[in-house]
Amino acid sequence: MKKETKEKLSFASKAVYYDPDPESKSLNAPIYLSNNFQYDAEIYQQIVDGDRVEANIYGRCGNPSEYKFEDQVALLESADGCLAVASGMAAVSTTWFALLKTGDHIVSDWTTYSSTHEMFDHRLTDFGIETTFVDTTDIEQVRQAVTDRTKIIYFETIANPTMQVPAIPPLVELAHSRNIILVCDNTFASPYLIRPLEWGIDIVVESASKFMGGHNDVIGGIIAIKTGLLPADFLHQLRWSSLTKLGGALSPFNAWMLLRGLQTLPVRMERQSKSAMTLARHLDAHPAIQRVWYPGLTSHPQHDIAKQQIPKFGAMLTFEVEDGPAAVKVCAALELCAFAASLGSVRTITQVPATMAFLDVPPEQRERMNIHDGMIRVSVGLEDPDDLIRDFDQALSNTHC
Repeated sequence: MKKETKEKLSFASKAVYYDPDPESKSLNAPIYLSNNFQYDAEIYQQIVDGDRVEANIYGRCGNPSEYKFEDQVALLESADGCLAVASGMAAVSTTWFALLKTGDHIVSDWTTYSSTHEMFDHRLTDFGIETTFVDTTDIEQVRQAVTDRTKIIYFETIANPTMQVPAIPPLVELAHSRNIILVCDNTFASPYLIRPLEWGIDIVVESASKFMGGHNDVIGGIIAIKTGLLPADFLHQLRWSSLTKLGGALSPFNAWMLLRGLQTLPVRMERQSKSAMTLARHLDAHPAIQRVWYPGLTSHPQHDIAKQQIPKFGAMLTFEVEDGPAAVKVCAALELCAFAASLGSVRTITQVPATMAFLDVPPEQRERMNIHDGMIRVSVGLEDPDDLIRDFDQALSNTHC
């Protein structure tokens, strides 16, 4: 199918369709389980001349299975290009080391994934890169934090685990007026719910392990870009000057698994989002629960923003019980729902963020991030919502919250 024809398809059709393998005509893409590739004189000279984008050289530098996945993600993200990497954190670190140098400055939302926050607050400081943390829902805080050294403004489209939803247009206007690159993590939403590049974001990073893969059986990440503020050859720089040197390559098998997962992303997210709304409304009325954070509820602080940016609201929600021990008891008492670390699966998964994903973040910083000990994060799966409600009800009842 011609590229211009593909671009006119609906999201669901884009997700399902990709061109058959040109040699075998297989509808499923082959897996190229090779870490090395034969040079011929033409390829050798191409590499010597510095033209490496399309050359198969070595598995760490790229692989045909990976390229297929990258092309499909670029189509779904409305991106000018995409780079697949070994994990969501590989996407974050590869991006930072491609963009930043000693003396540079980042403005980041307080509430980001814990490993991202730790990288900003601890690891990048080792390289002389400073981060100022703010609430990105308050554009004045962002504006006041920006300096002449600011290279990146960073946030999450739906924050982990507080479900905060910053307004994108003011951030785009501020960033681009100062020639600052705007980067967001879209993991909680996925490109089905929102395509941030269409809103003016420059770079999107995402843990493909989550909703893109969708089955808790693969690890991967993506970096999707729009040229504009970025140099025209930024994707080339990202692959050859950052990814191949840092070594965060995606395996061919994982690329194939993620390509398969993309095909059912629309139907999964549609069902999971509807079930999440049903569950959120039920939990919001439960006497044992102090508060529910879900963008689809009118009680959510950014509900009106979410209606504009993420109108299907997504499959993630967080609720709060009286304290940390009670939260653990509820998760442990669940029978249908899993008590585990990840999210984005066909299974409903719960966790206690304060003592799981954010355990290594100091308590005073967790407080600034609005992460409380009694919070329970829920990634809603494909189970029947009535069964989910019964499971949460029995868990809340049996633990006497």
